[in-house]
Amino acid sequence: MARVKRGTTASKRRKNILQHTKGFRWGRKAKYKLAKEALIHAWQNAFRDRRARKRDFRQAWEVQINAAARAEGIPYNRLIHGLKLKSIALDRKILAQLAKDHPALFKKVAEQTKA
Repeated sequence: MARVKRGTTASKRRKNILQHTKGFRWGRKAKYKLAKEALIHAWQNAFRDRRARKRDFRQAWEVQINAAARAEGIPYNRLIHGLKLKSIALDRKILAQLAKDHPALFKKVAEQTKA
């Protein structure tokens, strides 16, 4: 029976892992075992933080909206409640942009929720 060399699949897999760890520090970019461990953690953090980023942005928008709303004499919670009662469908991202870039428009929106 002829001899079978089995290196191609395994070396391909190891090479792929090491390509993903390009830019990592110390042995974690060159040694397969360390690289695999580092990648597992890196991908877990990336997955978690893609969702956390959305929370962080929403939190920042709420702070911006609250500051602009209080300047108009209405707190954040009343502004949001008023928007829902009046069926004004503006999300927090758009409200924050209005507050920052178009204060006159934001003032009109705030006046609508006060009435």
